[in-house]
Amino acid sequence: MADQNKRIYLSSPHMGGGELDYIHDAFEKNWIAPLGSNVNGFEEDLQNYTGRNHAAVITSGTAGIHLALILCGVKPGDEVICQSFTFAASANPILYLGAKPVFVDSEPDTWNMDPDLLEEAIIHRLTVGEGDKSSKPKAIVVVHLYGMPSKIDEILAVAETYDIPVIEDSAEALGSSINGRKCGTYGKLSVLSFNGNKIITTSGGGALLGDEEDVIAKSRFLATQARDDAPHYQHSEVGYNYRMSNIVAGIGRGQMKVLDGHVAKRRAVHQFYFDNLGRTWLSDKSNSGSKDQESPTGIYFLKEPDGYYSNRWLSTVIVNPEETGGVTREDIRIALEEENIECRPLWKPMHMQPLYENAPYYGNGVCEMLFEYGLCLPSGSNMTDGEREKVLYYLKKVLRVDD
Repeated sequence: MADQNKRIYLSSPHMGGGELDYIHDAFEKNWIAPLGSNVNGFEEDLQNYTGRNHAAVITSGTAGIHLALILCGVKPGDEVICQSFTFAASANPILYLGAKPVFVDSEPDTWNMDPDLLEEAIIHRLTVGEGDKSSKPKAIVVVHLYGMPSKIDEILAVAETYDIPVIEDSAEALGSSINGRKCGTYGKLSVLSFNGNKIITTSGGGALLGDEEDVIAKSRFLATQARDDAPHYQHSEVGYNYRMSNIVAGIGRGQMKVLDGHVAKRRAVHQFYFDNLGRTWLSDKSNSGSKDQESPTGIYFLKEPDGYYSNRWLSTVIVNPEETGGVTREDIRIALEEENIECRPLWKPMHMQPLYENAPYYGNGVCEMLFEYGLCLPSGSNMTDGEREKVLYYLKKVLRVDD
């Protein structure tokens, strides 16, 4: 069994070894600033991998959401529809611009934005505004949560009906796809994150992807302090210090070489938990979902819909206390923390956060159920066999499951 004193993290950085070659190249050429061959090369790598026409690498996924909202024309007072079941970085940039978030619940098939509720929200916002054009939401932020692709085709169909641009938050979904089409290629603008816990990391960083050259060129302009084309420093609009450095981009170039391997390893971790712990959680139209068969442990896993391929960034489970003898997801989290194993509840929905308690919300109870019963298990692509066995041992111990 793994060293009992070594902490097992939820998702820790996993270097591939080739990153140093690109970093050394940047040092040798003295290109340390947000310019250089690594920046250009990393953008090309992302374009080639996803199939997107253009990419701009930046300081974070949050910066990408912020820039995307600006490029979609969001202004103070505008409304932006956002998935409620997500990390705060999907929603906070709406406030940066003085705009107003409108939150939409998830559907139980993928745990992402419900297309039906999305349309209900749009119709109601138009009604509230008496059908005036200015009352129409200016953008929709949809997330592929935990690496599971959303029902993006249905969401895009709704968005097209009302002529609202979609910003695709793929921060957790690099390497995921639907029928072979990569996440990060669906939105008018799509955002990636390379934070330390993501499927690949640059220690911090992100990217903005799109198919319109002028739009991505504008994002680069805004991300480099919106400096006008002049021999002196001149600025005609507000800009931001959001461009990625050549050093950080070098790490990204090395990480791209191991991306598919990282995805395969995370999927293997998920399969290990599934094989040893539970059954598949199949959704129905109720709030609670249904099961293909009763789990022997009371632990359930989200199934990939037909044609969907998840990178399984995090292995997520639903804990049913009625089948665990009263053991809750919080009991499991605390018990594993005592063994130096990091677990985390599923995201607390945005509409339940104190910051957003007064924001409009269109829901059906799905994401509240997921928060109450859901848990993230250690899922790193660098987990050893011993670490996986340790996690399983203590999971079974708290669940009182015999081998």
